[in-house]
Amino acid sequence: MSTAPGGSPSGARRSAQGRGAPAPRAFLNTLRADASRRFWAGGRFAFFHAWGKLGGDPIFREVLRRGLLPSGARLLDLGCGQGCLFAWLLAAQRLSERGQWPADWAAAPRFQSLRGVELLARDVERATATFAGQHPLVQVEQGDMTRVELGQVDAVTILDALHYVDHASQERLLRRIRAALPPGGLFLTRVGDASAGWSFRMSNWVDRAVTLARSHQRPRLFCRSLGEWQALLTGLGFEVETEPMSEGKTFANVMLVCRVPA
Repeated sequence: MSTAPGGSPSGARRSAQGRGAPAPRAFLNTLRADASRRFWAGGRFAFFHAWGKLGGDPIFREVLRRGLLPSGARLLDLGCGQGCLFAWLLAAQRLSERGQWPADWAAAPRFQSLRGVELLARDVERATATFAGQHPLVQVEQGDMTRVELGQVDAVTILDALHYVDHASQERLLRRIRAALPPGGLFLTRVGDASAGWSFRMSNWVDRAVTLARSHQRPRLFCRSLGEWQALLTGLGFEVETEPMSEGKTFANVMLVCRVPA
């Protein structure tokens, strides 16, 4: 596939332009390119990290396809990294406004605000370089998600980060999230299922390796079985749906869609 300036797959872009309901693969290629391009402002690493993450992780697609995030929401992403989710959502909104949206997908969400909290200073620096002064909806700050003030929110996401804090801190954070969400509010997370045997051990090994490479520290991981996650969340008053979210990889990732009863 040829590549346009800024890392955009030009063939995918041509195939998606001017079509009211683009084919999913062409559309996803265009969406990935548009979202990733924003990160050139944060440097080469920021761009290629976004390019790989947004192209290889099915949860980004499913969030949009299924319409999981409510439109008009104040979204808080805890452990947001350099803000890949925000770039993805903003690119989706732009494509939808141009009439480029799959006909069988839920409508693209719009947001009142997009706030992220990230512990790693380098990720916050990349996010700041990417979004500061460019989009008024986005705010990314450095902080510990277990201690930060949650504020007024309608939806909270924690993607692949809950297992970095100890079990007691997990429970306190989830209790605070439940208290911060209004009736009908959404908490979306992805966790590893510690009861999944070999696939869980494989995903854990990859997680440790990636974290060591990025932070230069050996992480301590605090995992639970899927049943334990469900019991914890339902005990806090959430209605919980689960869906495997590894798609072709030998991992034990599960998406948990947790809603506050209306």
